[in-house]
Amino acid sequence: MTIREGRAIKVRVPINGAEQGMFLDIGAEASPVLLFLHGGPGMPEYWLTRRYPTRMGEAFTVAWWEQRGAGLSYRQGIPATTMTVEQHIDDALEVARYLCRRFGVEKVHLMAHSWGSFIGLQAAARAPELFHSYIGMAQVTHQIASEQEAHHFMVEQYRARGGRRMVRRLERAPVTDQIPLPRRYGALRDAAMHCLGVGTTHDMRSVITGIFLPSWASPDYNLREKMNLWRGRRFSRGFGLWDQMLATDLTRRVTRLQIPAYFLHGRHDFTVSYPLAKSYATRLDAPQVGFYTFENSAHSPGFEEPDLTLRILTEDVLALTTTLADPPDPGGDGPRPPAAR
Repeated sequence: MTIREGRAIKVRVPINGAEQGMFLDIGAEASPVLLFLHGGPGMPEYWLTRRYPTRMGEAFTVAWWEQRGAGLSYRQGIPATTMTVEQHIDDALEVARYLCRRFGVEKVHLMAHSWGSFIGLQAAARAPELFHSYIGMAQVTHQIASEQEAHHFMVEQYRARGGRRMVRRLERAPVTDQIPLPRRYGALRDAAMHCLGVGTTHDMRSVITGIFLPSWASPDYNLREKMNLWRGRRFSRGFGLWDQMLATDLTRRVTRLQIPAYFLHGRHDFTVSYPLAKSYATRLDAPQVGFYTFENSAHSPGFEEPDLTLRILTEDVLALTTTLADPPDPGGDGPRPPAAR
């Protein structure tokens, strides 16, 4: 089924036994195809492009797939046995095959954000024949270590700002190696990060005004679909997917890719660790590896700095080179300022 919705077409197709939806932002004839994997689990991102235009459609045909159980792909009765990490990886590969058939191409580019990068990196490692390149935005590496880093940062920041109450609340919910994370921490995490400018975007101070309310204003979804955005988010959190991501060390699971890899990361991101992602990029074995620091971004550099993102995509990714990437760090794995662009 295909429905045109403003700038893109909305399609629903059978993927591994389940009808799944996506928006296809179709570019010029013969445009390369880019498959975008959203974060979450269960949080589609196409609606964000109204407030944060990405410009990716200027260079690509972009498929904004909404994953099993999320957004356009949410429905009642989805079997719990299919809500697994393995199924999400298989679904991503099948969506890539669908796009190859639909647009008559042999391969697509794979871009994945946050939770999506947890799925996407494993998909790229498993079936490199489907992809020209892999682009990880806010690349997940070992998320429990990232949460420990974020907790320490927030305690220190709130202490320096005189936020004694928040310091006390965070200290009562320490992040250790124990999974799941403390419920108290989960209740504080998003609000605390956004207040410090290290959440979804560097300038977003509230998930209510920055995410929840804008999603309801999106003209690209009908009322039922808007309700399903939030039903799907809640549904997708009920199967331990987040905890599996926390527990998995991708730096050990995926040590090699057979395709070029590009990592876009905001300097101010504490939702997913910037230094851990940069360190991983220095150790990944791939034909090309580029790491790109976005100085004015937090967790969503592709939305926060679209001009720089488009330049990287057109000048480096499409050319399969890393000319614009951060220079190597002679001092080790830690982050360093990027080269002038």
